[in-house]
Amino acid sequence: MTLLVDVANVVGSRPDGWWRDRAGATSRLLARLATLDDEVVAVVEGRARDVPDVPGVRLVRATGSGDDALVAAVVELPGPLVVVTADRGLRARLPEGTTVRGPGWLLDRLT
Repeated sequence: MTLLVDVANVVGSRPDGWWRDRAGATSRLLARLATLDDEVVAVVEGRARDVPDVPGVRLVRATGSGDDALVAAVVELPGPLVVVTADRGLRARLPEGTTVRGPGWLLDRLT
C-alpha cells in the first residue's frame, strides 16, 4: 500500500506550535513517516517545500498548490493508495473510489 500524505494538513491538525517552525514540524513528521512499513509519498509545499530529503519517504515538492500536486500524484501513482488529508475541498477533487483517511488515522499509526 502507498500512503500519499498531505503533509501541511497533517502537521496543521494538531495545535502544537507548528506555525512557529513549519519546516521543522514537517521534518519531524517526515522522520516519523519513514518508520512505517508502507511506501510513503509526502506532498510538501510553501515554506516547508525545501526540507531535506528523508530516506524512506518520497517527497513531492509542490511548486504551486499542494492540493494540485496531490491530485496529480493520485493519478500517477500505481497500486493500492490511501490519501491522508482532512481537507474536504481536496477530497472532493480526488478520483472517485480513492481511499481517504484523516490525519488522526495516520498519527495513531505513528504512536
